[in-house]
Amino acid sequence: MGWVTTSRRRQISAKGRQMVLRRVDGNTSVTVQGYAPPAQSADIMDATVKASFICQITNDELASSGYGSPAAMDRLKDGPKLYTLTDATPVYDGPTLCGWTLIAAGGETS
Repeated sequence: MGWVTTSRRRQISAKGRQMVLRRVDGNTSVTVQGYAPPAQSADIMDATVKASFICQITNDELASSGYGSPAAMDRLKDGPKLYTLTDATPVYDGPTLCGWTLIAAGGETS
């Protein structure tokens, strides 16, 4: 296990929270530990966040559940908020897929 994987797991484990990633059809879901850095002051206008929701996850839960790769239009539930993925970028540690950066929009309270 390389440095990128180790540091990523450490940060997500220490600062992350449980979220649910679900396919757009709703048939497949997986609980993941995700870390979403807080919005920066430049991203907050009129007391609302105007930037995309960005979340870091490891590939561990996805690989063990058979979920596969996250994709645009998948849903991410973070507590009471529901986001729609606009992009999912893989994170590699050398040749090994170690995690994903999920970029989402929305944040409607369910």
